[in-house]
Order: sequence, then structure tokens, then C-alpha cells
Amino acid sequence: MQIKNVVLILFFSLSLTGLIAQQDKLITNFMYDKMSINPGKTGIDMDNSICATSIYRNQWDKVNGAPNSAVLNIEGNFSRLFKGGLGLAFYHDAIGFSRQNNLLLNYSYPIQIGNVGVLGLGLGIGIINYGIEPNWVPPTSTIDPSLPLGFAATNLDANFGAYFQGKDFYAGLSSTHLSESLLEKSVAGLDQNYQTARHYYLMGGKTFDDVLNGKIDAQVLMRTDLVKLSFDLNARYFYTLNDQVLYGGLSYRNSDAIAVLFGYSPIERFTVGYSYDITINKLSSVSRGSHEILFKYCFNLPEPKMTYSRNPRWL
Repeated sequence: MQIKNVVLILFFSLSLTGLIAQQDKLITNFMYDKMSINPGKTGIDMDNSICATSIYRNQWDKVNGAPNSAVLNIEGNFSRLFKGGLGLAFYHDAIGFSRQNNLLLNYSYPIQIGNVGVLGLGLGIGIINYGIEPNWVPPTSTIDPSLPLGFAATNLDANFGAYFQGKDFYAGLSSTHLSESLLEKSVAGLDQNYQTARHYYLMGGKTFDDVLNGKIDAQVLMRTDLVKLSFDLNARYFYTLNDQVLYGGLSYRNSDAIAVLFGYSPIERFTVGYSYDITINKLSSVSRGSHEILFKYCFNLPEPKMTYSRNPRWL
């Protein structure tokens, strides 16, 4: 194993006692993952339908211990039953020796703003689980008591967000890990803990129609934990041919990567996409880039059955 990879594993894994750092996942296809970081988006711009989105990200390919993320979002507009949208957001992060799982139930309350658009105010409540299973290889057979042991803990997690959907644009402001929960456990007399940090997100996007017989969709996402700031910018071109949609585009993440994105929708309800990040930071000498693949499928809720009544007086 290269010494650079060993250092990276240690860097990713030593997120223990009292550490607060950038903890949330990075997703290049964030435009398909808005609900998990902004519950206000849940069910907005959906007309009596349910959508399921799955994203897998292999970050910094060929770097041992590099992050791997999996996302599953299910959301729906249930206006026929009650006012608002419901969603279930799950994601899994594996970084070095550590594993993190988040599961939240989202609810968004829509407010119609005249003819301009809809404002969704959302709350996500669930759990966060964090664990570490280190496999240390010391230079001697002597056990180093300063090395952290394995542990796992679960605690409350909560998100809040406001999301506005206009005719051809959107904007959102949200925060994750509102409770800043402390996950702690004592193992072999050693207290170990993991402190979640509140993160803040600002997102926006606009669609430009009738561009070269297609349309351009531009997006921006800014994220910070008040320690570090990062942002993504992307633009995709959509072309429709015989009711089938193809898209391609470019994305940029400051101090991290430049990405190419491709996608295909053979039918209106189904989308498959892929992105490849070209690493532009110091890891470029060992990383072969990052891969991401997504699947999204939507189906409409069945129409309510029509009921009829008859009065003998009118027979």
C-alpha cells in the first residue's frame, strides 16, 4: 500500500473525540437529491405522484479508504389525502474505518404565492448512526492505548428547509443536523464520541427554454458548516427526440473537481444518469476521479373512483 493511501485512511478515520468537521455527503447530481438536504422540497412540483431516486457515488476511485456514498429518496405529493408532501430520505457514507447512516421522515407544507410559485416549508425528523471499526497495524506487537477502539452510537437527527418553486426557477435555504447530536459510547473504559455539526445550504436553479432546439438547466448549490465553504455550479443541455430525452453537461466544485454529466429518459417517468468527476486538488496524483450513477422512477397515483348516486324521485 502506498504511503499516501495510508495517510489518507488515517485522515478519514480519525474523526473521533470532539471532532466537528464537514460531515455531509458530496453529490455531483445534487439536483436529484434536493429533498435529503432541504425537506421543504418534499413533494413540491409533483402532481399526485411518487418518485424514488437512488444515487451511488464512488469518490476518488483507487484511493483506499476514500468516501463511498449511497442515497435513496422516496417522496410524494398526497394532495388528494392531505395538504403537503411526505418523503423518506436515507443515505449511507463509508469513509476509511467509519460508517454513517441517516434516515429521516420529511414533511413539507406548501403555500401558494399568487401566480408566482409555491413555497414549501419542510421539517425532517429521524436518526443518525455513526460507527467506526478500526483495523490498526502497529509497527510492533505492543498495543498502543492511544489508538481509538471501535464503537457505534445512534441519536436524534433533524433538518429544516424552505424551498420556492417558480415557473422556470427554484431557490432553497436549509440546515441539516439541527440538533447537533453527540454520539458517544464507552468502550474498554475509553470514552469515544462523534459530534455532529450543523450544516447550511443555499440552492438555486433556472431553466432556459428554446435554446438550440432544446433547453438549458443551470444549478448552483452552496454548503458550509461555518468552518469550510464549498459550492457546485453546473449546466445541462436537454434534447428531446421522439418523446425520449437526452442530456449532457458540465459541473464545477471549487478546489475539488470538474465533472461531466450524462443522462437519458426513455420514458417520461424514468431517468438514468452518470457523472464522472475529474479531480483537480492534491489527490489528482493518486485518484482516478469519482463516479456517480443515478436512477429515478416516478409513477402517478391512481385516479379516485367516480361515485354516483340515484334518487328514486328522478328515476
